[in-house]
Amino acid sequence: MPNNNTSVGAGSTEVEAFIDRWKRADGSEKANYVLFVGELCRLLGVPEPDPSREDTRDNAYVFERRVTFAHGDGSQSHGFIDCYRRDTFVLEAKKLRQNTGRAFDDAMLRARSQAEQYARALPAAEGRPPFLVVVDVGNAVELYSEFSRSGATYTPFPDPRSHRIRLDDLRSEGLRDRLRRVWLDPVSLDPSRRSAKVTRDIAAQLARVAKALEGAGHAPEAVAGFLTRCLFSMFAEDVGLLPKRAFGDLLESLKHSPEQFVPLVGELWKAMDSGEFSVAIRTDVLHFNGKIFKDPQVLPLNRDQIALLQEAARFDWREVEPAIFGTLLERALSPEDRHKLGAHYTPRAYVERLVLPTVVEPLREEWSNAQGAALLLAQEGKLDDARKEIHAFHHKLCEVRVLDPACG
Repeated sequence: MPNNNTSVGAGSTEVEAFIDRWKRADGSEKANYVLFVGELCRLLGVPEPDPSREDTRDNAYVFERRVTFAHGDGSQSHGFIDCYRRDTFVLEAKKLRQNTGRAFDDAMLRARSQAEQYARALPAAEGRPPFLVVVDVGNAVELYSEFSRSGATYTPFPDPRSHRIRLDDLRSEGLRDRLRRVWLDPVSLDPSRRSAKVTRDIAAQLARVAKALEGAGHAPEAVAGFLTRCLFSMFAEDVGLLPKRAFGDLLESLKHSPEQFVPLVGELWKAMDSGEFSVAIRTDVLHFNGKIFKDPQVLPLNRDQIALLQEAARFDWREVEPAIFGTLLERALSPEDRHKLGAHYTPRAYVERLVLPTVVEPLREEWSNAQGAALLLAQEGKLDDARKEIHAFHHKLCEVRVLDPACG
């Protein structure tokens, strides 16, 4: 979109000036939001909204974009999106009196709901944008994403702990880059794209180990089980279930003494199965149920194969698709063994096509209703009743059971 007045980015002086200028702003939303968004665009080095046409529906990037709401009784009404960029975001701006605490959180949540209503009211031909941007002018920006653009619920991006960017946070080049990508290339922020690449790279590494082990005469089922335990150990150390780098450092220590690989890794997995002190990593470990370590068979590896595992352990396993377990299983097993075990992996896209509309979205809708009811009760001073609403949903969530039939 044309705009020749944008820079590549801002230096520290410009960032400090922006923060100082907007910290002192205490005017209304209507008085300041257009100016705030425009100056934020210049700070980020992204295009500013285009001049409005007579019918803003003809604008791809504009303030006050008009939308039409269709009601159940057949009537219609109109609303205006504070700022809209086609295929990118719906932005809802507020200027809240309080900028911390429960009241602030509740107001931002209501603004998010309003932004989602606008996104759902957009013409089907345009589709829903991947992002909602909720702005408290001069104080904070919140991000919510829905990359499938299928009508599912927008969720905090990248997660509920870090979706809110305060004014002072703009000093971080990483957070400014995140906002810049929301404007310029929102799809690049889709974690499934990064996960898919990391997963493919790791799968290729592990396939080399699997082929070497099968070539040494180990049964495909034993290879799949062994590598699955290795993968889970790598995942566990990256999400805090094992001490950080525990498994990776153990592999490093065994690189020059591969004859110790079987006893030491076996000792660690035995400790993980029972939840006890592990001599191999010199610390207590949690109890891992699910029987993945019930039979902790360790296959002997040579120095080169241990190095391949080390390379896989260096990845950030928080970004790896769970699909890799299924991918590995199918790669490690022959077609005859897969049929015998019923071990056929269903790709993620197929699973989501069924699970999202039947399980995930109904639960998200119920959660949204529970939040709304709790907010109303809290505003009436009925805090105990508000908590009961949340606890009731949590209890129901814990009771959900999903049948996963194996039909291969």
